[in-house]
Amino acid sequence: MNRPAACAAVLLSGLALAAAAQTPSTSTTTKVAVIAFQTAVTQTNEFQRDFADLQRKYEPKRTELKTLNDQIDALKKQLQTQADTLSDADRESRARVINDKERDLQRDQQDDQSDYQQDMQQTFNTVATKVGAVLDDYAKQHNYTVVLDAGNPETQVVLYVGPGTDVTKAIIDAYNAKSGVPAPPASAPAAPRPSTTHPGATHPQH
Repeated sequence: MNRPAACAAVLLSGLALAAAAQTPSTSTTTKVAVIAFQTAVTQTNEFQRDFADLQRKYEPKRTELKTLNDQIDALKKQLQTQADTLSDADRESRARVINDKERDLQRDQQDDQSDYQQDMQQTFNTVATKVGAVLDDYAKQHNYTVVLDAGNPETQVVLYVGPGTDVTKAIIDAYNAKSGVPAPPASAPAAPRPSTTHPGATHPQH
């Protein structure tokens, strides 16, 4: 289970236990709701805003990596075109330069990817904790005994969802109203799940 899924599972487990603990032992009614928790988190206005900020933060590095990748491609084409006219020493020298640049690019891509994933995870976890609190209040207000996460394909166990059982949109709306963060402009990129690969990598990693 990845970290976002684990975070969601812990939050939802706590909510289910809390709701169950508040249900009178004499009650025979079990009111169940389901939620696609990661979807709820990533579709909030706050997460969409923070995701857009994250893209802008890494845009200069993406441009730098793309420039270096283009330079390497140009050097490879140049070496291939001029190979027959170069001495063995010149070919070896140019090949070493290309190899060094490829090694630097790979290292920079790995560092960039690691930094981006950490920032993305932190962004998700920050909003997920607050969405979990809203979900807790919502479940209590609507007398749900159990709330199940039906949005994670790795852990999904819900086989049927009746009308009105899915509270995902209700939680998104409730959180947006509480946070006061306006909806992002229509031109803003849609936020992916936290495990999405950083689009800054332009050269294959080995």
